[in-house]
Amino acid sequence: MVMQFPSLGSRRAIIDRRAISDSINALAQEHRGDPIKLRGLIVKELKAALEHGREDVARRLEAKPTRGREAVTAFAFLIDQILRLLYDATTHHLYPAGNRSTGERIVLIAVGGYGRGEMAPHSDVDIGFITPWKPTGWTEQIIESMLYSLWDLGLKVGHSSRSIDETMRMAKADLTVRTALLEARYVWGDRALYEEVAVRFDSEIMQGTARTFVTEKLEERDERHRRMGDSRYVVEPNVKEGKGGLRDLHTLFWIGKYVNRVKSVAELVDVGLLTQSELRQFQKAEDFLWAVRCHLHMITGRAEDRLTFDLQLETATRMHFTARAGRSGVERFMRYYFLNAKAVGDLTAVFLAHLDDQLAERGRRYIPSIFRRPKKLDGFVLDRGRLALPSDDFFQADPVRLVEIFAVADRHGLQIHPSAMRAASRDAGLITAKVRKDARANAAFMDVLTSPRDPETVLRWMNESTVFGRFIPDFRRVVAQMQFDMYHHYTVDEHTIRAVGLLARIEKGELATDHPLATELMGKILSRRVLYVAVLLHDIAKGRGGDHSILGAEVAEHLCPRLGLTAAETETVAWLVRYHLLMSATAFKRDLADYKTILDFVEVVQSPERLRLLLCLTVVDIRAVGPGVWNSWKRQLLGDLYDAAEEVLRLGHKQKGRSERVAAKQEALREALGMDEATFAAFSGRMPESYWIAEPDDILVHNARHILEAGDSSLSIAAQYYPQRGATLVTVYATDHPGLFYRIAGAIHLAGGNIIDARIHTTRDGVAIDNFLVQDPLGGAFHSPEQLARIKAAIEDSLSNRHRMITKLEARPLPRTRAEAFRIEPNVLIDNKASNRFTVIEVNARDRPALLFSLANALFQSKVTVHSAHVATYGERAVDTFYVTDLLGGKIESKARLQTLERRLLEAAGGEVGEALERA
Repeated sequence: MVMQFPSLGSRRAIIDRRAISDSINALAQEHRGDPIKLRGLIVKELKAALEHGREDVARRLEAKPTRGREAVTAFAFLIDQILRLLYDATTHHLYPAGNRSTGERIVLIAVGGYGRGEMAPHSDVDIGFITPWKPTGWTEQIIESMLYSLWDLGLKVGHSSRSIDETMRMAKADLTVRTALLEARYVWGDRALYEEVAVRFDSEIMQGTARTFVTEKLEERDERHRRMGDSRYVVEPNVKEGKGGLRDLHTLFWIGKYVNRVKSVAELVDVGLLTQSELRQFQKAEDFLWAVRCHLHMITGRAEDRLTFDLQLETATRMHFTARAGRSGVERFMRYYFLNAKAVGDLTAVFLAHLDDQLAERGRRYIPSIFRRPKKLDGFVLDRGRLALPSDDFFQADPVRLVEIFAVADRHGLQIHPSAMRAASRDAGLITAKVRKDARANAAFMDVLTSPRDPETVLRWMNESTVFGRFIPDFRRVVAQMQFDMYHHYTVDEHTIRAVGLLARIEKGELATDHPLATELMGKILSRRVLYVAVLLHDIAKGRGGDHSILGAEVAEHLCPRLGLTAAETETVAWLVRYHLLMSATAFKRDLADYKTILDFVEVVQSPERLRLLLCLTVVDIRAVGPGVWNSWKRQLLGDLYDAAEEVLRLGHKQKGRSERVAAKQEALREALGMDEATFAAFSGRMPESYWIAEPDDILVHNARHILEAGDSSLSIAAQYYPQRGATLVTVYATDHPGLFYRIAGAIHLAGGNIIDARIHTTRDGVAIDNFLVQDPLGGAFHSPEQLARIKAAIEDSLSNRHRMITKLEARPLPRTRAEAFRIEPNVLIDNKASNRFTVIEVNARDRPALLFSLANALFQSKVTVHSAHVATYGERAVDTFYVTDLLGGKIESKARLQTLERRLLEAAGGEVGEALERA
């Protein structure tokens, strides 16, 4: 009999089967005739052994925290021994059979991952009971008793009990069963029965069905990737099911086993599906991924396979990743994780190429028709429709071809043959400084980057072959560079490549409904290649310590001339990289109704072309951060800023446009309301000029109707869904008094809402008209009739009864959020130059429920009046900006007062004011 787990050392330290077997036999002697009591004692004995074994495996992992293979093998060995002991105890002591008939035979097999001899600490124990024919009374007793015992041991068991014929029928019909049986392994019981199953599985199921199995398995893999986010660079990856995870490696092994009947991964080399160095890569990646998965299970005490932010910190610490060279330990750990996931992707491509050559006869692949076949391939050849090398030393003869192959593939819309990709990975080191300066190579690279076809796909191939990072060493530094925050969903290289892809799609008009303005501007942009290079370089200096915008601009100044850009183009790219966050920061954190905001922005931008470029860069940068980050609210704000800035650039710094805009808005409103001029003049005269600038036309109509309906009432509240912004618009019309804003903010939080924007206006006769945009805490819609009624009632309560607010907030438990995995030092910036009329306060803090309420309360305590509030969230970080004055309407100039204000806001942002609430 072949020894299982040959590489596992000091097995007795994990579990001493002989000693436990002896003590079970002694218990059986003592309690003969009382099977119920005996089963309980056997379970108790095995439970103690299981706990001891688990502790030993945990110690091994702690001693060698990156050696996952050893831990999963040790754990599978432990479960094997527990099952064998339980099987023997059940068949010999609990239900001994006298003369068993041939039908009363049973074999216990391990299937799935456990069958492979690999088991994470909290994975399911997948087993199968197989009998020759239909189960007899005795075999049913054995199976039932064993399952109850396993459940009593606290194990999660995935089980099946079938006859041999039934097993074959199920394997034919169901891919999952077939895959599980492919890895079936004998654990204990009737050996001859197991051999029979193995022989029949081989002859009846596997014979002649390899091609179908491969197709189905690859379809299943693609479907799984789609479910998991279809990128191996998601910042909270699933170690088991995600792209580049363990399941991808297992799929390779299953396919190899099915097609070539190999027994172990090492045998894939003998059949030519992997080379020796690829095998080492496979084993290294598998070892690391298993280690991560084991740590996840140990930390959480359950089968947790998602590497979430809080678990990344803990796992990195356990695996001894420490801070180095401007990167924290957790960022270094995640970078290593992504490099392993990338290795899995590369292996998959190479493996499937070999397999394709093995399975398909020549000419089986799709070949471009004779008319479409490209005439000029720059020396490259076609191999069954894919771009390949005429000889293995083709790159060595002229390393510039390492870049040219991608340009040729893009130009003719061809796939690159995996053997050529493998050669490119192997020879990427030939890209020296001389190749980087070569005009041909740089022209080829620019052709790919600015391709009107599909630059994203080709750049991704380039990145996976490592040619990208070799050709642009600055890019190599951000490959697999993750950003430890909740805002960015992808690593820097993946984010950048996605951004280039989005730009190409916007240019083609494919995203016109989502991005009408950017689509229109792409047609007007004069310097197209400047924009593509700026998108490529905007985050190139991430992870270097220091401001990545400034450092990135320096990289651009150095790199652009090499790529063939003129001095003027280089200057524009460097400017775009330097200011790539300016437009979003202005739109989301500043009051666009304040004319000074626009003038300050225009002073930096200076030209209509730069404004167009900056808008397009900002849109693709935000959109490529990840799903759900772009929304109609951001589109509206960026569009408003673009329009206002474009008008100033066109007309010069005159305020002429402003008064004309106000007059136009008033006229449009008068027509919408159908009022005569005298009545309307009385109404519009109550409103300050800033109100007309700040609010869009539809909200002006909504507010006007609300005010007219309210008449002389001292409080009127309206709440309705506002689809343009994907949020609920809550309007409060009430007699103005200090503290109004913070009371409304508290009430909205109490009703379960989250304020994303607030515009606060006071009419010339002292009545407040405040517009709030509200979503639920997860950014979803907040507009069911009960929710709207709840929000109105909460605001009414809060404004009419002044004392119950704090008590109510104390009673409301604050939900724990994922943001708590991050430490963010609160920061308060007070700026008296950003506006002519207001003091602008910007607060950066960790996002949490009721943050806006805490800050508004601090402002109320400091006796300042809030005129507008702007809320922006970037994952776990919240940036709340307030435009304030003192109670008399002037800027806050006194130094002492500014210091007090800053201190109060820091306390509120840090949670000290909220701590009384947190403790409640």
